[in-house]
Amino acid sequence: MDVIATRQRWTHSYAFVLAATASAVGLGNIWKFPYILGQNGGGAFLLIYLGCIALIGIPVMMAEVMIGRRGRRSPGYAALAVARESHAHDTWTLVGWIGILALFLIMTFYVVVAGWVFAYIPQAASGAFASASPDDVSATFQAITTSGSGMLFWTTLAILATSAVVALGLRRGLERWAGWLMPILFLLLLVTMGSAMIMGDLSQALGFMFYPDFSGLDGHSILIAVGHAFFTMTLASGVLMMFGAYLPQQTSIAGTAIGVAIADTLIALIAGLAIFPIVFAYGLNPAAGPGLMFEALPLALSAIPAGVLLATVFFVVLGIGVFSTMIANVQVFVHLLRERFGMHPAGAAMISGLAIWGLSLITIASFTDAEWAQIELTLLGRELPTLYHLIEHASINILLPISGLLIALFAGWVIPNQIAASEMGQWRITHSVWRTLLRYLAPAALLGLFWQLSDLSGHLPL
Repeated sequence: MDVIATRQRWTHSYAFVLAATASAVGLGNIWKFPYILGQNGGGAFLLIYLGCIALIGIPVMMAEVMIGRRGRRSPGYAALAVARESHAHDTWTLVGWIGILALFLIMTFYVVVAGWVFAYIPQAASGAFASASPDDVSATFQAITTSGSGMLFWTTLAILATSAVVALGLRRGLERWAGWLMPILFLLLLVTMGSAMIMGDLSQALGFMFYPDFSGLDGHSILIAVGHAFFTMTLASGVLMMFGAYLPQQTSIAGTAIGVAIADTLIALIAGLAIFPIVFAYGLNPAAGPGLMFEALPLALSAIPAGVLLATVFFVVLGIGVFSTMIANVQVFVHLLRERFGMHPAGAAMISGLAIWGLSLITIASFTDAEWAQIELTLLGRELPTLYHLIEHASINILLPISGLLIALFAGWVIPNQIAASEMGQWRITHSVWRTLLRYLAPAALLGLFWQLSDLSGHLPL
C-alpha cells in the first residue's frame, strides 16, 4: 500500500477548522436548518439541537479525528491500524469503510442539488424573479428540477469545478480554497442577514428562533435534532477521519472539534436570521420545506429594494456553501485512490469525479421520470418510489447512523484508555466525560434514531 498521501499535514491548525467547516457548511446549514427549525417549533428545537451538538456531535467528532490521526491513513485503513494496535478484530475496519460508502452515495445526489443552486444564480442575477408571479417562480423551479438536459449540464459543471480544485492537491486545493471560500461565505451571509434584518420583520424572527415553545417538541423532534447534527457536521462519513490524518500531533483534538462545531452552528444561526425576517415580513410559511428556499424566498426577495442584488447574493452564498462541501468531501476519495494505488492527485480527482457523475445520472433520471429509475419498494417502513429515494434513504438514514454507532462503540469501548489518552490529552475529567458520552449517550441516541426511521423523512427530501 502506497502511503505517500498520508505524509501530508495541514499548514496550520486552523486549516483543519476551515476545511472541516467547509465540509460541514452547505445545504445542511443554509437550507435545511432554517426550515426544520420552522417545522419543529423554533427556539425549543434550537435548544435541543445545541444539546445534541454538545453532548453527541462533538464527542463523536473527536473520536473520528482521533482515529484518523492515530492511524494516519484513509478512514478504512486508519480504523484497521487502530484496531490492530488495540488488539481488536480486523472487522472494526468497517468503522471507516461504511462512512466512505455513505459519503459516496450522498455525493451522487448532493451534486445534483448543487446544480440546482448554481442554475438559480444566473436566474436571480438576470432579474427573472423581479416581476414574476408565484406561479412563474414555481414554474421556474419545476423547469430546473425536471429538465434532464439542464440538470445534466449544471451537475457536470459542478463536478468538473470540484475535481479541478481537488486535483491541485491538499494545500493548493482544499486548504487554499477553504481559506478563501469560508471568509467570503461568512461575509456575504452577514450582508444578507443585515439586509434582511433591516427590510424584514426582525422581532418576529427573533421570537420564532429563540423563544422556546416546548409544547411543539416530542421524541420525533429530538431524533430529528440528532439526525441533523450528524448530517450538518459531516459526522460518520469518513471526512473528519480523513482530515484527522492530516492533523499535526501537537494540535488539540478537543479544541479543533469545538471550533468546528461553533463555526458550523454560528453559520446556521446567521442563515436563519438572513431568512426568517423576510419570511415573516412577507407572510411566508417558515415550515414550507425546500419550496421555501427555491420558490418563496426568491419571490419575497425580489419584492424589496435592491431585491435582485440581494437574491443574487443569497444564491451565491448558497452556491459557495455547496461548492466548499463538495471540495472537502471529494478530497476523501482522492486521498484513498492516492494511498491505495499511488495515483497523481489530478488522476485521482478525475476518477472520483467521474464515478460521482456517473451515479448522479440515477438521481437525474429519478426526477425526470425515466421509467428505469422508478421503483416500488418499502425499506424499514419508508416508501421508495425512485432509485434516488433508495440511495438517499440507504445512505443518510441507514449507513450514517450505523457508521456513527460503530465509531462510538469503537472509540468508547474498544480503543484502550492509554491510546485514547495519548491522542486526546491527559485531562482526566475531560477524558472521562468524553468516554462516558461515547459509551452510553451517543449509542442510545443513534439506536433511537435508527429504530424510528419509519417516522423520519430524509434530510434532503427533494
